[in-house]
Amino acid sequence: MMHQFLLAGFGGQGVMLMGKILAYAGMKENKQVMYIPSYGSEMRGGTANCSVILSEEEIDAPVVSRPTGLVAMNTPSLDKFESCVSENGLIILNSSLIVREPVREDINIIKVPASDIAKELGNERIVNMVLLGALISVTNCLKVESVMESLKEILPPHRHDLLPLNQKAIEKAMNYIK
Repeated sequence: MMHQFLLAGFGGQGVMLMGKILAYAGMKENKQVMYIPSYGSEMRGGTANCSVILSEEEIDAPVVSRPTGLVAMNTPSLDKFESCVSENGLIILNSSLIVREPVREDINIIKVPASDIAKELGNERIVNMVLLGALISVTNCLKVESVMESLKEILPPHRHDLLPLNQKAIEKAMNYIK
C-alpha cells in the first residue's frame, strides 16, 4: 500500500520534524520513502508543509499532488490544502485551533484536540507529536517502535530529555483515536 501524506502548519510547529520522523521510520521498516519539505518565505510563523510518501512498492513519481492524507495543524493549512486531498482520503485536523468544518463530504475527517492534549501533558510544543500519533494510529502506516527509534535519532542529544514526553503524546493520541 502507498501512503501519500501532506503535513501542513505554520513554521515552528514541527511540521518538518513530523515528516522527517515518518521518512526515517519508513526506512527502518524497509519501505520506499520520499520526503520533500516546503517553506514559505518567512521562517517562524510562515507557512510550512512537507510531502511524505511511504510505500511497499517503488515510488514512480516523487510528487504528492493528490495526498491520501492531510494533517492540518491550523485553519490556513486546511483552507489551502483541503481541496487537493484524494477522494476517500483522510484529513486529520487540530480541532483545538481549527473551528470550521471541512467543506468536502467525500473524505474522512478525524478531529483531534491536539493543542489541548499537548497542554494537558504540560508542553504546548508537542502538538506535532499528538498529530503524528493520530496519523500512525488511523493509517497503520508505521509501527510506533520505528517512530520512537527515529525520533531518538533525529533529536539532538541535548533534547533527549523530551523523548518520554514525545512518546506520551504519541500514545495519548493513539488512545484518543481508539
